[in-house]
Amino acid sequence: METALNELANDPSSRKRFLKAAGGAGAAAALGTLLAACGGGSKKMKTAAAAAPAASKGSPGGDLAIVNYALTLEYLEAQFYADVIASGIVKDPKIASLAKSIAEAEQQHVDALTAAARKLGGTPAAKPKASFQSVIDGGLTKTLQTAAAVENLGAAAYLGQAAKIQNKEILAAALSIHSVEARHAAALNKLTGGNPLPDGAFAKPMAKADVLKAVQPFLTA
Repeated sequence: METALNELANDPSSRKRFLKAAGGAGAAAALGTLLAACGGGSKKMKTAAAAAPAASKGSPGGDLAIVNYALTLEYLEAQFYADVIASGIVKDPKIASLAKSIAEAEQQHVDALTAAARKLGGTPAAKPKASFQSVIDGGLTKTLQTAAAVENLGAAAYLGQAAKIQNKEILAAALSIHSVEARHAAALNKLTGGNPLPDGAFAKPMAKADVLKAVQPFLTA
C-alpha cells in the first residue's frame, strides 16, 4: 500500500487537495523539497534526491504513534519556552517578543496534535516530566543556543517521520508544523550567530532514536 507521501507524489488531484489544506504557495515549495528529500515525485525530484539524505526507515505503531511522538516533542518545546519566559531571563524586548511568539506556536502545536491523536481514535501521549532549569541557570546565551538546537531538532524530527505517514491529513499537519519549526530554527540560528541554513538545499531528517536521545537530558522521569 502506498504511503500518503507517495500518493501526493503520483496523484495530481491528491496534491491539489493537500496544497489547499496546507496553505498554498509556501506549502507547494515545502512539498517539493520534502518529496525530493524523501525520494518521491518527478524524475527531476528523484535526481535531486540522490544528493539528499534519505528519511529513516521503519517505525512500528502507525500514524498514531508518530502523532504521539511529535506531541511529546511539542510538550517539551512548549514547556521550555514557558519556563524561559517565566524566569525573566530575557530582557531585550525584541527577543522577548520572539520567545512569546514561538511559545504560542508551540502550544498550538500541542493542541493540534492532541486533537489529531483523538481523531485517529487514540489516546494522546501524556506530558513528560522535564526540567530546563540547568539551561536557564547557564545564562541567556546558553538559553538561546538551546532554543536554536531544540528547534533544529524538531524540524529534523518531523522530516524523519514524513515518509512513514499514511493519512494525508496527518501528513499535511506534520508538514505545516515542520515548516514553522524550521522558521523558528532559522530565526534562532541567526540570533545566536549560527547559519540560518545549516543543511543547505535539502533539510536533513533525524531518526526517532536519535531525537529521543537528544532530549533525554531534559527528562526528569
